[in-house]
Formats: sequence, structure tokens, C-alpha cells
Amino acid sequence: QVHLVESGGGLVQPGGSLRLSCAASGFTFSNYGMAWYRQTPGKGREVVAGISASGDSTSYGDSVKDRFTILRDNEKNILYLQMTSLKPEDTAVYFCYARVYSTDRWGQGTQVTVSS
Repeated sequence: QVHLVESGGGLVQPGGSLRLSCAASGFTFSNYGMAWYRQTPGKGREVVAGISASGDSTSYGDSVKDRFTILRDNEKNILYLQMTSLKPEDTAVYFCYARVYSTDRWGQGTQVTVSS
């Protein structure tokens, strides 16, 4: 079974940093592009960043460019999101995503709260 399990969320002050992780299992991780999304109450899910299967290509939402970095470790089957210069508007539940076997797969999400 495909599983995506996020971790690393928490409370951080504005300007701070966090690293999210997504442990993947049940599929050949290195064959699939991956992405991070986020969602706030009353809003739909917003794509934060995406990465190709090999990790050679990345893309970012305009609101996080130059502050967030998406990375992957294809040996450990882990997807990362390194977040720096965090702002209160980054507060959201962050989800790991992959389309595996023609089906959208989501983790359970991890809460990130940016507040002083």
C-alpha cells in the first residue's frame, strides 16, 4: 500500500526555519515526481513546490520562491521541504503529494504555525 507520512511541523517565530519530511513507502519512490501542498481554513490546497523523480528539476509557488527548498533522498525514500524566512502567512497544514498508479496520494498533513 502507498503511504506518505509527513513530519516536522510545529510552532516557529516569524523569520525562523523548519524542515518538513515525508516518508514514502509502497511504491518505487525514485520513479515519481513529488510535491508539497498547503491548506489553510477556508482555502483550497495550494501547491508549494514540486520536484522531478530524479530531483534534477524543481518548481515553486510564487509566494515561497527564494525561501523554500524542496529536496529528495531517493536512497531513503524521503521528501523534504526546507523552509526559511517564515512568515505568518505560511501558517497552514502542509501535505506531501504524489500521483502513483494513476491515483492522487496524500499524506495526513503536518501543521506549521508561524507566530510570535
